[in-house]
Amino acid sequence: MGSREDLQIRYAKISEIKFIDYLQKKNAEDLSFYPTQVFEREINKSRILMALVNGEAAGYLYHGSFTASQNLRIHQACIEYDLRGNWYGAALCKMLEDLSQISGSPGIQLRCGSDIAANQFWKLMGFMCVKIQPGGVSRMRDINVWVKQIGLSLFEYDSIDPSTKEKDRSIWSKGREKYCDKSNRTMLRGQSLLDYREKIIDSYESKI
Repeated sequence: MGSREDLQIRYAKISEIKFIDYLQKKNAEDLSFYPTQVFEREINKSRILMALVNGEAAGYLYHGSFTASQNLRIHQACIEYDLRGNWYGAALCKMLEDLSQISGSPGIQLRCGSDIAANQFWKLMGFMCVKIQPGGVSRMRDINVWVKQIGLSLFEYDSIDPSTKEKDRSIWSKGREKYCDKSNRTMLRGQSLLDYREKIIDSYESKI
């Protein structure tokens, strides 16, 4: 797989987990966190695309499974900071679009924090914001849901303006002690996350 002379796009190798984890941690404010065991499993399933510039790792894109009934999900996408603006991220995205079209996926979907510059990138890549959801309790930002239709789809999407809400850690820092169970290290998602967020907000507002 490749797109230009100095750029190669291919699936990641196990030996590249260290780079993927390094880039994930370096951009922790913008990315969800995954343990290295997850990356190892997903590399074995050919779900992490790598961008290499002059033979050196420059970034990666971690996606879900291809199906003909649901949108393909992008879980993480990141390019080294000093290499951004050279369309290496666009090359990763284009490769994923080609693979999605071959597999029959109706579209590609991702979630992006409202305060992250990557929202503009996804818009430039032809994605449209279709939903805004509340984010995690530690940052209190919104989550923009972006979708790009690839194949035939039964769903019609209405585009909306993405949220640009900045993160706010003040509520988390003042309300978390009451509800933070240090013995439970599992990641909250879905309704559990929303319920936990409401508890933190209620605790904060009761002290104002």
